Amino acid sequence: MQNALLTAAEVTSLREEPLKFAIGDTVDVHCRILEGNKERVQVFNGVVIARRGSGTREMFTVRRIVAGEGVERTFPVHSPKIAKLEVKRHGRVRRAKLFYLRDRIGKATRLAERLPKPWEVEAAEAATTVKKGKKRAGKKSKAKKAAE
Repeated sequence: MQNALLTAAEVTSLREEPLKFAIGDTVDVHCRILEGNKERVQVFNGVVIARRGSGTREMFTVRRIVAGEGVERTFPVHSPKIAKLEVKRHGRVRRAKLFYLRDRIGKATRLAERLPKPWEVEAAEAATTVKKGKKRAGKKSKAKKAAE
């Protein structure tokens, strides 16, 4: 009984569009931060080294090097504090957890880039052409209305 109640409560807290990224990706996480009564967006960029949990309890860890020191930050995937997540590049990895990167220094922390699969490229191109088509249709209809 309690499990059904928890899942019902969790469904309302899930993101509308889930964040799409994988382990090894270099990402920019845009976080909303409150300072006094002002809200601003702070960007934390780095490599995703871990992802754990499921549902509203799903978390991911991003690691970067700042002034020669490793900095890791853990974010909830479904947090409303995350304004946006941009994937800068896809890293090719064969592990679910990249904790071995903690022991590496300098260029040894770099990951090989994963090239997209042919069907991923086709899907991305199709999505962009649909968006462009909608924009053009909107401009044409405005021009027709102006001519009338």
